[in-house]
Amino acid sequence: MSSNVSRRNFLKSSVATGLVLASPLAMPGLSRASSRPQITHGLQSGDVDANSGMIWARSDRPAQMLVEVDTTGTFETPRRLAPINALPDSDFAVKRLLENLPSDQDVFYRVAFADLNDVNAVSEPMTGRFRTAPASRRNIRFAWSGDTAGQGWGIDTDRGGMKTYATMAKHQPDFFIHSGDTIYADGPMKETVDLKDGTVWKNIVTEEKSKVAETLDEYRGQWKYNLMDENLKAFNAEVPTFFQWDDHEVVNNWSSSKDLLSDDRYSEKNIHLLAARAGRAFHELAPIRYTPAEPGRVYRKIAYGPLLDVFFLDLRSYRGPNGASMEDTMTPASRILGAEQLSWLKRELLNSNATWKVIACDMPIGLIVWDNWKDQAGAEAVANGDHGAPKGRELEFADLLRFIKTADINNIVWLTADVHYTAAHYYNPDKAQFQDFKPFWEFVSGPIHAGTFGPNDLDMTFGPELKYIKAPTAEQGANLPPSMGLQFFGLVDIDGQSEQLTVRLMDRDDVELHTVTLDPVRKA
Repeated sequence: MSSNVSRRNFLKSSVATGLVLASPLAMPGLSRASSRPQITHGLQSGDVDANSGMIWARSDRPAQMLVEVDTTGTFETPRRLAPINALPDSDFAVKRLLENLPSDQDVFYRVAFADLNDVNAVSEPMTGRFRTAPASRRNIRFAWSGDTAGQGWGIDTDRGGMKTYATMAKHQPDFFIHSGDTIYADGPMKETVDLKDGTVWKNIVTEEKSKVAETLDEYRGQWKYNLMDENLKAFNAEVPTFFQWDDHEVVNNWSSSKDLLSDDRYSEKNIHLLAARAGRAFHELAPIRYTPAEPGRVYRKIAYGPLLDVFFLDLRSYRGPNGASMEDTMTPASRILGAEQLSWLKRELLNSNATWKVIACDMPIGLIVWDNWKDQAGAEAVANGDHGAPKGRELEFADLLRFIKTADINNIVWLTADVHYTAAHYYNPDKAQFQDFKPFWEFVSGPIHAGTFGPNDLDMTFGPELKYIKAPTAEQGANLPPSMGLQFFGLVDIDGQSEQLTVRLMDRDDVELHTVTLDPVRKA
């Protein structure tokens, strides 16, 4: 680290000494602790590049967010930013982009809130940190996974809460990719769940988490529930998270055609309205950057120095209806990326000068995910299960893969989650029905803290070869609790000298399950 204060020692010392943030509006020495605002759910950072990063916090009342930024944890010469307001229309959540930062530098930020109704009332400050992306070659490490607080498995403090976050934090990644299903808005929780071993799982349950989310406040409550976990809050203070979303941020398997008429849990049946409320909560509660031309946009590129560009896809917002998706030609109904996102991805991949192009995809390419699991029918993801020439949603991916080959774009790695187990897939054109593409790797990891399922069957349209898998056995069954240990994440290391990329599949107990090291292809 470039700072003389380690990240953990800094965080501990900041809490212990009770650092006071200066405010042009307030005199903190006169404020009473009982009347001060509170920072309710810790701090978050995200979407960090070489010169900027987004930070986030939430107050318990109308307040001004006061921010200091420094490159050392002692805050001896901080840069004090102009206050910004936390108001009821955003549920008192506020985020701001820290700009004009030095590259490859540990950045420490300190946040407090000043009560808008009492300028003398200032909260206790909180501190966080992140490291900006490098401008030159250096070692890079990041983690990825998906699926938090799903299938009724919430925060059980007697079992250590969401322990996978603590395990990931030990590796001190530069950032974490959350590959979707960041919340389970359609997954109400019970206070207790009886386990097969005779013990009892005990959830913390909030009012919002006791039913499916329908109102904006209920969707917000799903996010705030996760942020009650001490492991996650500690992780967020040290590691930036780059978020994408999938279906459970709204409702299971949602598309524009989702029909809730027969689902008695929902009094609001309009999927468009539910998705709008969920999208607003997502952007309010996650430290994702806004895209001015499309404020709700999730797909984006984050440049992380000369060795790495990360491309975040959104397979949810622009898809046609879930179902058979077996058209032979491209139609609006067969889309899953959408024409504009597909054009953007091609353009950005073509223009990328980074050694490695990591595509963070919220759903796997070759794994069969059914819309109707009972009848094994309808495509929910990309693969349609017929093992033949591309049809339906496979057409966009065939088009993309052909483009990558024709443009001679190398060093692309796909990362995903969604299916609640971990696996490594090598897509081999020699084994595929559609063969006009360069071979590539896809790595699957998750859940972080949810029920464990799988394994899923592979569709052979693009020739995936299963190189590794860790999933429940038939004897173990489905929806295994986190206490069973089958919670997974992945680690990616890029060596600054050799430029090799190494992927490690890990479990919650920090056991290394499988490793693949890839050499970069260099153009002549």
